[in-house]
Amino acid sequence: MWYHEPVVNEELLQSLPNLKIVASSGVGIDHLDLNLLSSYGVKVSNTPFVVSTDTADLGMALMLASSRRIVEGYQMAVSPDTEYFPADWLGAEVSGATLGIVGMGTIGYKVAERAKAFEMKILYHNRNQRNKEEESAVGAIYCKKIDDLLQQSDFVLLSVNLTPQTHKLIGKRELELMKPTATLINISRGLVVDQDALVEALRTKVIKAAALDVTYPEPLPRDHPLLKLENVVITPHIGSATKKTRRLMMENMVESIQAGLAGLPVPNEVL
Repeated sequence: MWYHEPVVNEELLQSLPNLKIVASSGVGIDHLDLNLLSSYGVKVSNTPFVVSTDTADLGMALMLASSRRIVEGYQMAVSPDTEYFPADWLGAEVSGATLGIVGMGTIGYKVAERAKAFEMKILYHNRNQRNKEEESAVGAIYCKKIDDLLQQSDFVLLSVNLTPQTHKLIGKRELELMKPTATLINISRGLVVDQDALVEALRTKVIKAAALDVTYPEPLPRDHPLLKLENVVITPHIGSATKKTRRLMMENMVESIQAGLAGLPVPNEVL
């Protein structure tokens, strides 16, 4: 499966009685009904580890682009109407700021490693607390309650899988807990955020800005209000989109398929 295609539903499974394995690109498996697949004896694999470095890089890129207003700056620099650069056109500091990471899995931890180089204070919220050695290596502080992280962070970065528990994890209440100077960064799935609540929070300056690699749907309708706001940076779901990583993803999928057909243990099997 690439970009969630083809759709794996009961009709497809019934038409493929000899199907052994579904190899899905990327980390997320929210597009798959694992119980349905299991009932047909079909194994599932994904490619979770090869995408983590590039996705973490993009998370930092979005943070920097939003805080330093790079998209707006580019538009000003190239506009035929620009006669001078205003001295009061200012961004926000990243170095020394507080980053709250929601979801400290492989990708979230790699973001923390990068943020440490920017001398950021790192908070994180996760289902499970990481061990002390891992926390110490990046200087991360565990927040058992997400509310504590939201209230303290200058940047809130979402790096969680989409599950029933994380569906619209960030809504009106959570956005109102954030600082009015804070930025929300989403590199997970669009449905982790209540998009209508986000539009309203950005319009009314409940939060300062958002930087999104994911939305729902993708792409957004061309008249969507998010596309009209100046305090939003949106990229087209390109977390893993480098030549090397996309090739490694495909190689991982081929290895899983070959193992599944041979009856061998499947690399990166989703259980």
